[in-house]
Amino acid sequence: MNLYKSILPVDERGFYGEFGGSFVPPELQKNIDELQEAYLRYVDDPEFQKEFNDLLRDYVGRPSPLYFAPRLSEKYGTNVYLKREDLNHTGAHKINNAIGQALLAKRMGKKRIIAETGAGQHGVATATVCALMGLECSVYMGELDIQRQRPNVERMKMLGAKVIPAISGSKTLNDAVNEALEAWMKDPENFYLIGSAVGPQPYPEMVARFQSVISEEIKKQLKERTGKENPDYVVACLGGGSNAAGAFYHFINEPAVRLIAAEAAGKGVDSGETAATLTIGEKGVLHGSQTLLMKDEQGKVKEAYSLSAGLDYPGIGPLHAHLAKTGRMEVEAVTDDEALKAAFMLTREEGIIPALESSHALAVLEKRKFGKDDVVVINISGRGDKDLDNYLNSPFAQGNQE
Repeated sequence: MNLYKSILPVDERGFYGEFGGSFVPPELQKNIDELQEAYLRYVDDPEFQKEFNDLLRDYVGRPSPLYFAPRLSEKYGTNVYLKREDLNHTGAHKINNAIGQALLAKRMGKKRIIAETGAGQHGVATATVCALMGLECSVYMGELDIQRQRPNVERMKMLGAKVIPAISGSKTLNDAVNEALEAWMKDPENFYLIGSAVGPQPYPEMVARFQSVISEEIKKQLKERTGKENPDYVVACLGGGSNAAGAFYHFINEPAVRLIAAEAAGKGVDSGETAATLTIGEKGVLHGSQTLLMKDEQGKVKEAYSLSAGLDYPGIGPLHAHLAKTGRMEVEAVTDDEALKAAFMLTREEGIIPALESSHALAVLEKRKFGKDDVVVINISGRGDKDLDNYLNSPFAQGNQE
């Protein structure tokens, strides 16, 4: 069955140019086929769309504001707008996709949800919608991430979810995905609720579709504020790619809108401790799709590093691999220190504490020179409560931003 007519550059096999597809064992492909059939049946169904949009409005609190940041605009000599996904229920963009997939799971008759999480925001969003809809929830999370994202772990448990440590490899997001996929393969009665635009088709397409509400709102809000729908730039952080997919979605076919992805350089692109996949990655298969990923000298998946648990991933979603490869999307590699500095800049200039992931996108303001008439939209994908320990232990906590 072909995909519904998508505005994304994807074919019926789930390929974005040379990236994408479904590279999974036969026993897992059965689950994928069942999911694909259900997704295509329901995604454009008016009843499904009404329930989805009603929950986005009444439960999540959408539309999220598009805030003109006057002090940032003055500081950088341009017009900076912040898309405030941090103001959503649960504090991030992740809830948009979690609601969409959970509604799909219910229509498929699934009772148990499994998910993976890095920074914990997708885990919290999944646990939240499972509580809302009466579904059993298990969240796989790297043992290291459990330690550095403790507030979100406690939130998941309070919401009734079982948090399962991933203890293999680097004990981070990559390993959580591996173990969640293995659990799904063992028990197809589970529904695997992936949080990012990664994995085998239909996940990259599906996650992007459910997150596309972000760019849909940006267009409407900009029209109201400026008289035109399209900004000059849209900037988003990039790990697996869910918030960037949502922020870019309705602008991908608007060539005048420049798309900038901020990926995590960690301690530096050439340091050996990085997650800058689009800068140094190679073509390969990761978690069921052909994409760009970081490899070691033996050609195996290289462990990623970022202070940000949500960007600590050795690959990238196939849509973003395609956009970068074709030049449609520009890439900036942002180090831990640059992101930390940007977080304190926003906090002290506008009174908004961003997630460490979102701070990578904010750092682009220091790395690019924008024109005085440009409209620059930055997606603030989440709030920074979960990152306070990292912020307070950074050299910028004492006001020294030099």
